[in-house]
Amino acid sequence: MDTLKVLVVDDEARMRKLVKDFLSVKGFLVVEAEDGEQAVEVFFAQKDIVLVILDVMMPKMDGWEVCRNLRQYSQVPIIMLTARGEERDELQGFKLGVDEYISKPFSPKILVARVEAILRRSQGTSADTSEAGGIRIDKAAHQVTIDGQVIDLSYKEFELLNYFMENQGLALSREKILNHVWNYDYFGDARTIDTHVKKLRSKMGEKGDYIKTIWGMGYKFEVNS
Repeated sequence: MDTLKVLVVDDEARMRKLVKDFLSVKGFLVVEAEDGEQAVEVFFAQKDIVLVILDVMMPKMDGWEVCRNLRQYSQVPIIMLTARGEERDELQGFKLGVDEYISKPFSPKILVARVEAILRRSQGTSADTSEAGGIRIDKAAHQVTIDGQVIDLSYKEFELLNYFMENQGLALSREKILNHVWNYDYFGDARTIDTHVKKLRSKMGEKGDYIKTIWGMGYKFEVNS
């Protein structure tokens, strides 16, 4: 497979190097930009960039404006990085067409995992099965087994568990879950998420503890060590 090129945009050289080092180890070719204007120039000069990792707070042109510029001409996957943890920033990102949203500080290994997952999806090579902590999802058969036993899930419960497992270790707001699992913008009562999570946990038995509640924010799927 050809080497995949990723554009990393951040005004902090240390952060760019950190991300570049981890991506390079995984075989990605990384190009850099130190501000928003340079990011737009580099992206349109190099036609083979397959994903953009984009900081929000930058000089000359912030990440939101860069995203607007790119989305006028391209649907390249975009991961937004920000030091802010506010939901309104996350909602703005999704409205602009951001694929993932990761708050600083973050684990570089988690970021790399998200890059790989997004590219698998965008290039149509996503695996048909996934496993974690004794839970196995067979996407083709639309079936979930826990320690070898099939459990009966509704369509939304299946999609919810699959989304959790694809985002292991990441804090997921209710808005993000609704955006990805329900596929529409949702600004009303988020109790529909809580209701589905409660039912899903019940059906998962003791494995339901892998779905952690983040009070005031949402949920995180994390396998107990």
